[in-house]
Amino acid sequence: MGEAGRCRPDPWVLGAASVLVGLGLVLVYSSAAPRAFGGAGGDPLAYLKRSAVYAGLGLVAMTAASRVPAERLRPWAYPILGLSTVLLALCWVPGLGQAVKGAHRWIRVGPVGFQPSEVAKFAVVLFLADSLARRGERLRSFAYGYLPHVLIPAVPLALILAEPDLGTAALVGGVVLLVCFTAGVRPAHLASGLLPAVPVAVWALWFVPFRRERILAFLDPWEHAQGAGFQLVQSLLAFGSGGLWGVGIGRGQQKLFYLPEAHTDFILSVWAEEAGFVGVAAVLLLFGLLVGRGFWLAARQTDPFRRYLGVGVAAWLGLQAGLNALVVTGCLPTKGLPFPFLSYGGTGWVVDLAAVGVLAGLGRCES
Repeated sequence: MGEAGRCRPDPWVLGAASVLVGLGLVLVYSSAAPRAFGGAGGDPLAYLKRSAVYAGLGLVAMTAASRVPAERLRPWAYPILGLSTVLLALCWVPGLGQAVKGAHRWIRVGPVGFQPSEVAKFAVVLFLADSLARRGERLRSFAYGYLPHVLIPAVPLALILAEPDLGTAALVGGVVLLVCFTAGVRPAHLASGLLPAVPVAVWALWFVPFRRERILAFLDPWEHAQGAGFQLVQSLLAFGSGGLWGVGIGRGQQKLFYLPEAHTDFILSVWAEEAGFVGVAAVLLLFGLLVGRGFWLAARQTDPFRRYLGVGVAAWLGLQAGLNALVVTGCLPTKGLPFPFLSYGGTGWVVDLAAVGVLAGLGRCES
């Protein structure tokens, strides 16, 4: 019997993700109820109901994925990457793609919205795991180890950057570099590949007006408290108001139309106000358990594909949570990147939980 046949889903990974989803539903209700009461037909449960549907779908996907041997995903690596790239391009098709605040990140079919960049994250990780596992000793070569694993993901990454979504593009790029480094691609090759990205990053950060404003606000948010720094200032006030234990679940004030995007990108700020330092520390420790356990499971795999797949999923979830936490605490410029399992969303919950299922499926393998 092969290694996959002797593996059972890891309960620590599944348990940590399930607790975070449960907390996410509580937070979505707490942060979005005022918004829903004022705009969703007066139903304060509107956002919670929608999130509960996606959470349910995500938990089903997580359970199913945890019981499927990872090897069965390998033949789908290129088809899923190709499909996600096509879907990213369809975001620009009139009548199918939906622009929100000038960003072309969604496809809408009737009442159902879909965010292709969420699928692209998993697609890139799956492609990397399959391709890197095939290279063997050739990973030390620039032509075989570096170029294909940077140039091929660069296509969906460029489409994500064009949406524009610099945060997700940076996240995907970071995952690519980390997985390639883990697989044995030469650090010198990875470093040389970063050089062409420098002028692109400078242009994207400084010569795009709204991003330049965010950087200036990041450097001195109080100077721009009524402009580009407003969101960060309100987030910092939420953290400060929470103190050690918080003001109580549901009793926060910043979500009452002071803090923009309280139910999405800045939901950790709501939690900080309502549950305090202790509550935030608990969430970060729980997420650390999930990601740390994921890396531990990946390190135990003898098959390169399974190992790189585990590293990719753990890195993706860990980097996304870490970047969000750094943004809401003012350690990085403001960028729209949700906190996995907590921020209100649809596609992200389903895809993230399916990825957790894949990660958990690497667990409890007997030698």
